[in-house]
Parts: sequence; C-alpha cells; structure tokens
Amino acid sequence: MARYTGPSYKKSRHLSFSTLENGKDLKRPYGPGVHGKDRRRKPSEYGIQLMEKQKVRIMYGLNEKQFKKLFERAQKMNGVAGENFLKLLESRLDNLVYRIGFGNTRRAARQLVNHGHILVNGKKVDIPSYQVKPGDVISIKENSLEHPAIKASLEAVTNRLGFISYDAKKMAGTYVRLPERSELNAEINESLIVEYYNR
Repeated sequence: MARYTGPSYKKSRHLSFSTLENGKDLKRPYGPGVHGKDRRRKPSEYGIQLMEKQKVRIMYGLNEKQFKKLFERAQKMNGVAGENFLKLLESRLDNLVYRIGFGNTRRAARQLVNHGHILVNGKKVDIPSYQVKPGDVISIKENSLEHPAIKASLEAVTNRLGFISYDAKKMAGTYVRLPERSELNAEINESLIVEYYNR
C-alpha cells in the first residue's frame, strides 16, 4: 500500500485522532462523507488493533512496508517492543526536522529533506527515513537559511520536547537522547500495534 498523500483532515476524522497532533484537523467530531454521522457500529478486536496501527502509520507518514519493517526491527531490540517502535519512529530524520520546527507538519519536513535543505552533522542527507542517533546535529544548508517556509515555521514554534535542544543562532537542533514514553502522544496505545502484528 502506498503512503497516503490525500487531505489529513479526512483521515483524522475517520480515525477520530489528530494525525497532525494539533487538533486543528478534528473540527468536526464525526467521520467524513455523507454517512459520517451514522457510523455507530462497534468495531471488533481486530478492527480496534487495525485502527491503532493506521493512526500511527498515517501520523508518521509511512507506507505499510516501511511501517512493518521498522516494527520488526523494534521487536529485535532489547526492552518493550511497542516503546522501541515509537522511539525508532521518533528517530527518523523527517520526524526530527518537524520536532525541531523547521517544518510545520511532518509532510512539510519530509519535503525539506527530499529537496536537500537539511544537513546532519554538516553533511547533506536527503533520505526522510534516515535514522538519527542521539548526539547528531540537524541543521539547515547555508543557502537555505532564508527559506521563507522554514522561517515561518520556526517563528510559530512555542515549545520543543525535552529530547531536542535548539540553537537559534546556528539554526541547528541536536537530538540529545532517545525520547521517553511520557514525552510522546498519550493517545497512542502501542500495545495494540504489537497485538496486531503478533496475532
């Protein structure tokens, strides 16, 4: 299945979950379409697990193959599989560009990476799925420092999560450490995703 590139608000309303993590895509508290208000059928256990998987997959903007491959990698790591999985998702370059504030959405951040505006430890990286390691420094390419979309996005940032530090003078963010579960979206139940793939 290809990565979803349609309107975010439709998926958010269908899943009853803000995939943009800002709540702006959930102005109407019911599903999209003519019959959006009439969907009252209780989902099965499998349906609940699938919905949880789709929430996270769409939120981080991965296709099904990428998502499953990353989950399999998380299962091989020491510790809790669900938490490891979220840590791997958060360590993706496109996600960290978004978390730092260079892009106002993950989709915008992915585009900045694809177009070659982003440096990791001073070297250009144009692969959104690149796994950033704690201690790595993410910055903007010198001739992109005045990019209007980047500047507008940085001005809109009100706070950053604890696992990221930002130097405004250098326009660079450092991935200080792996995130703790308490710092990530509390609406995600990663154990349902583990159940989905282990069924």
